Amino acid sequence: MTNFARYTSNFMPKRILLIGGPSTGKTTLLNYLSSLGYPCLVEISREVIKQAQEQGIDQLFLEKPLLFSTLLKDARIDQYKEADTLSSSFVFYDRGIPDTVAYMDFIGQQYPVEFIKACTEYVYDQVFVLPPWKEIHITDNERYESFEQALEIQTALLNTYKNYNYDPIEVPTGTVENRAHFILSKLLAN
Repeated sequence: MTNFARYTSNFMPKRILLIGGPSTGKTTLLNYLSSLGYPCLVEISREVIKQAQEQGIDQLFLEKPLLFSTLLKDARIDQYKEADTLSSSFVFYDRGIPDTVAYMDFIGQQYPVEFIKACTEYVYDQVFVLPPWKEIHITDNERYESFEQALEIQTALLNTYKNYNYDPIEVPTGTVENRAHFILSKLLAN
C-alpha cells in the first residue's frame, strides 16, 4: 500500500477529516496513515485536557465547556491552516472544527456565532466517519465517556456534519490496514 503515499500533486492538499465518537480507532488509523508518509494532524483535545489538569481542573469540558470548546476551535483553525504549508496530495485530520459544535450540542451548551462561522468558513474536502466499536472502547483520564455516551456522541457528530452539508463516508471496522486501504481507495478514485 505504500504506493498510495507516492501519489502527489502540485495543488493544495485535500483536507481529509476522520470523525467518530470516542474509541472508534481514529488515532490508530492516523498513526498508520502517517507511517505511509501522509501528513496527519492529531487530535488536540487530550493536550488541552492535560494542560487543564495540570492547573487543577479535572475535566475542563465538563466544568467549563465553552472555554474548552473555544480552545479547541481555535487550535483546529490553526491546524486547518497548517495544511497550506504542506506538500502532499492529502492531509488527514483527527476531528474537525464542527466537532466542537457537535459536542456542545450534545451537552446542550449554547455558543456564540463565531463557532458557526468557523464551521462554514473552514471547509474540509472529504469526511470519513469511523463507527462506534464496542470491542475497542476504553476509558482513561482524558476519555471518560461510556460506550452508551459514545453512541450518543456519534449521533451528534453525524447530525452536525450533515447540517454543514457534509456527507460522511463510513469506514468499516477491521484491521488498520484494511481501513486505510478503504479510505485511500475512495480518495484516489475521485
